[in-house]
Amino acid sequence: MVRTLPIACSSSLTVSAHNRTSLKSSSFCVNTNNNNSNSNNTCNPSRRLALFQIGTAIPQSQLFGGKASKLLRAEGNVIEASTSGNMAPTSTTVAEQNVLEWVKNDKRRMLHVVYRVGDLDKTIKYAYLLQFYTECLGMKLLRKRDIPEERYTNAFLGYGPEDSHFVVELTYNYGVDKYDIGSGFGHFGIAVEDVVKTVDLVKAKGGKVTREPGPVKGGNTVIAFIEDPDGYKFELLERGPTPEPLCQVMLRVGDLDRAINFYKKAFGMELLRKRDNPEYKYTIAMMGYGPEDKNAVLELTYNYGVSEYDKGNGYAQIAIGTDDVYKTAEAIKLCGGKITREPGPLPGINTKITACMDPDGWKSVFVDNIDLLKELE
Repeated sequence: MVRTLPIACSSSLTVSAHNRTSLKSSSFCVNTNNNNSNSNNTCNPSRRLALFQIGTAIPQSQLFGGKASKLLRAEGNVIEASTSGNMAPTSTTVAEQNVLEWVKNDKRRMLHVVYRVGDLDKTIKYAYLLQFYTECLGMKLLRKRDIPEERYTNAFLGYGPEDSHFVVELTYNYGVDKYDIGSGFGHFGIAVEDVVKTVDLVKAKGGKVTREPGPVKGGNTVIAFIEDPDGYKFELLERGPTPEPLCQVMLRVGDLDRAINFYKKAFGMELLRKRDNPEYKYTIAMMGYGPEDKNAVLELTYNYGVSEYDKGNGYAQIAIGTDDVYKTAEAIKLCGGKITREPGPLPGINTKITACMDPDGWKSVFVDNIDLLKELE
């Protein structure tokens, strides 16, 4: 049965994504949430694709054939019924291509990776934490911010300014001593010129080494693994000089092809390379916005036969820059993603963001590029 949906012929049909979205503050703060509950602000990809705006409104003459008409739905197809009674299926392909093209042209960059740590402000723990990141890994403390009304503190560390480098954002939620890292999060990657020398330095500073230097399984790259004071793993990769030493975030997924497709379409990432290692029963896919030797990348790992992982509550998300959080949210919905925080400004900061969840339940946040630069000032 086909159900007729009456459509009023007025300019309200082409209202922009900005005006359709409520900007009321949400109790969910993407940088600080320390539980695994999901927002109810989720929705399926809209079939009324004519309402999605890519810079300009679609003229009603194109939508309705120049005269008043009715929009009908049947089996996922949009059917246009003119006053003459003739009906013809209108493909959604053009609208989808417009959305995906905008995503590809959006100015996106991996900004920072967010994870939670306990007791950030206790003098001894904080000093030890900073020593690990600054002395063992060679990072700099770039800035620190406290948001008492939201009861959290952030510390940003990295190898260069935030406006041009991928950085670490440590989050301390008031009163929370420790977090469960879970089995889904893998590690962060750090490119160093000499893995053995770096491991010796970590040991001298009292750091924990969980894998001694040696070639990676199934490859030739020399690696080692170490842990920070909260138990987060870092893979040291031996490489030549690079502008982006903080080079990887590894997450485990249950369906690699599904994950690749989502990050390509919804996030506009490229599949940089894919490697299967049947001897050790895993496959990896490197996703990102540029070559691995010059940009931070997302390393998706599929372990044969494992479809789900415990994500814990320690790792939070990756933040990605965008020119428009409202259009980004619409594109994610269209690609089957789940919006966990509708687009709008963060309380106490006024930086516009939107947050989403991938098919495996990993969260990401998109940050307005201009707002971020203002925040950094």
